[in-house]
Amino acid sequence: MSDLFFNNDFINATIENYLERKLAEYKNINFVYGIINKRNPANIAIISNKKEWFEVYKENNYQFIDPVVITATQRVTPFPWDENIMINSGLKLSRIFDMAKDYGVINGYTFVLHDYNHNLAVLSILIDKQCGGIIEEIDNNKHKLQMLLLTVHEKLTTLYQELNGKVYFEAMNNQEIFSKRENEIIYWASVGKSYQEIASLLGIKLTTVKYHIGNAVKKLGVTNAKHAIRLGIELQLIRPVLPDAES
Repeated sequence: MSDLFFNNDFINATIENYLERKLAEYKNINFVYGIINKRNPANIAIISNKKEWFEVYKENNYQFIDPVVITATQRVTPFPWDENIMINSGLKLSRIFDMAKDYGVINGYTFVLHDYNHNLAVLSILIDKQCGGIIEEIDNNKHKLQMLLLTVHEKLTTLYQELNGKVYFEAMNNQEIFSKRENEIIYWASVGKSYQEIASLLGIKLTTVKYHIGNAVKKLGVTNAKHAIRLGIELQLIRPVLPDAES
């Protein structure tokens, strides 16, 4: 994870205070405003009044196994969720909800924004046992809350551009999670090529293929290549490779 990705404490505290004021009418709800780089989801920033849970979340890179995040990458409209949410492939990733319950997170409602810097921004209202009936209230005000996400994200990006300069800001947002070679290999694996076929196709050794697959697995924080490929597809991290593209 980049230490430079939306990490200014003063700016983030300003945004948190702004959100708390705007959401005060919903009576002590918990919220999270998250920014995730779609090209490199290891780059994540979280602003929340549910700090204990999201410190654990960031430390363990749970965005890679969070079905709410994966669903948000494929939507533009807000959606409610609970522990039964499944991503498009039918994969149910309930482990994260089992852990979240220990911090009082039961279900929620998420608003989605895809910005021009390849970031996914989400505003999630987190619901616990004391927030009965709030889903209907949120649903009735979803256009207002969607506009809040648009406004707060514009405020944040403007402040960071002013702080770091436009060139630096664009460079921060354009980092890819996979190197060119890693992307080539995981792409061909994702379309069904064997490691030996990939080695022959790219003119490299079999051990080199396995080495780069291992790097991709580590970057995504998963345990095997199959899971890395599945998440790479779900999160749209794998770039298409033309058959005659140069290595």
